[in-house]
Amino acid sequence: MRVRLVLAAAALLTAAVAPLAHAGGAGGGLTVDEYGTLAADATVSVSGTYRCLDDSEGPVFVSSTLKQGSRSTGIGGTRAVCDGHLHTWTNSAVVKDPAYRPGAARVEATLLQLTPGESGLPLPGFLAAEQADVELR
Repeated sequence: MRVRLVLAAAALLTAAVAPLAHAGGAGGGLTVDEYGTLAADATVSVSGTYRCLDDSEGPVFVSSTLKQGSRSTGIGGTRAVCDGHLHTWTNSAVVKDPAYRPGAARVEATLLQLTPGESGLPLPGFLAAEQADVELR
């Protein structure tokens, strides 16, 4: 029983780490810029850079979540181009009631690939993740 548990844990760890190495390649991966913007109409924008190598198995996206105090909101999603080059990403969303305020916040960004599952429905595969403190302006 213990051997099966150890083997299952090792398989999960290997499956989780292999895509991260594949996504970054040499000197790549996912970053979050140190500043986000707040517009007068309550549009919030966050940005950064990414690098990935291959999107032939399914589309790749950069998603982001913005956290400030007890508030947490998904801020858009950007389709990634996986050609091994460094690209910028920017995600935006109108967030009201309550709106975000200028000041310290945290962004969690994820580079994920949708691949067909056994049922034919797309399943997310996480290629890279980054968390960063940002200043909303």
